[in-house]
Amino acid sequence: MSTTGALNLGDLVTGPSQVWGNVRLVPLLRSEPVPGLRLHDQVNESPVTVAGAGRRSVYVGYVPHAYVAAWGDDPEPSAAHGTQFVDADGRAPRERVRLAFQHRRVQRVDRDRSRFLPLHLAMDGLLSLGFGGPPIAWAEWARTTVREGLSPRAETAYLGGHVGDLQEALRVFEIHPDQCGVAVYVADALATVHVVPHPEDYRTLHPTLLLDMFGEQLFVNGLLNITVRALHEPIDPRSVRDLTDLRGAVEASRAASVEGHDELMLPSLTDADYSFESLYERSGFTLNRFLPPLRGDRDNHIGEVITAADGRVAYLKTFRLSNAQVRRGRLLKALGENDWSLADTARALGTDRAALVTRLERAGLAHLLNRALLERHRAERDRRVGRHTP
Repeated sequence: MSTTGALNLGDLVTGPSQVWGNVRLVPLLRSEPVPGLRLHDQVNESPVTVAGAGRRSVYVGYVPHAYVAAWGDDPEPSAAHGTQFVDADGRAPRERVRLAFQHRRVQRVDRDRSRFLPLHLAMDGLLSLGFGGPPIAWAEWARTTVREGLSPRAETAYLGGHVGDLQEALRVFEIHPDQCGVAVYVADALATVHVVPHPEDYRTLHPTLLLDMFGEQLFVNGLLNITVRALHEPIDPRSVRDLTDLRGAVEASRAASVEGHDELMLPSLTDADYSFESLYERSGFTLNRFLPPLRGDRDNHIGEVITAADGRVAYLKTFRLSNAQVRRGRLLKALGENDWSLADTARALGTDRAALVTRLERAGLAHLLNRALLERHRAERDRRVGRHTP
């Protein structure tokens, strides 16, 4: 089932931000944890994860870590880094290094547990914007495109450990006692928002931001040698006469900082009409992925969210798309809406067929086109600009 709407963070409250170099971490706090759901970190012992059907692998993804979602009363006191899947008696041995075959992005582990790959669902949704490929065997498309859809499906992402000052920021920043999430900014561009149900989950999962996926723009921002400014309002020492005045001034400064963040910075994520797709439901919790409207005049985030029966956000992880990914997404979406007809898509985009082919080529989607058509288009383009190719 698919729906559209804004992303509402509900009961999450912004805490005082911390700055290190060009990285800003803004804690997200809860007054009470979300009951009935705990997230545990599981490190994949194999560096490669294969998701396929039958004997033939149809998708290969590099997944450095994964999560297990547990519903109901969890026997463990808290999530621990390196937690393994175990039987009910807890005596299952640690898995050896091996190739893990995972036939679904969301997989039932036992009666009250499911596993899913962070952002894998959302990225898969982004790559499938064209609904898998042409529904009609248009002559313009390559045989593999007609037969297999968007293949190969690939996008570029960077590990958090490769993003500027993020590693040092995670090492030195304090974790708030009620912290259940974080908004990560690189050069004051929103990189990701990460939310979990319980503060103990966040304390364990905090270092895994270094293993998460970050977009190309955030990687480039991390290379900038700048220091972002603190959000807090400076306190006028002349207005402080005693501890009561100081306490009031600090509270006012923090309130102004929170207001500035929530009204000026966080709307990059929350002020958009997303397309939500429900993927899994269990014991009152629903796992959805969401895709943005793919507008060129604003930031675009994809992600996954688990909501409780009362609408509270129990889990959230987002990924900011690069400008190139947004352009590819818009083209694939337009093609899908026009049955992958180049002529109809060109008219819908207000251009001609030749210009659309050029846009597909510049967006890195030329491999989807028929080779003969692409060669004719390139030859015609070269003649128009007065160049000759051998």
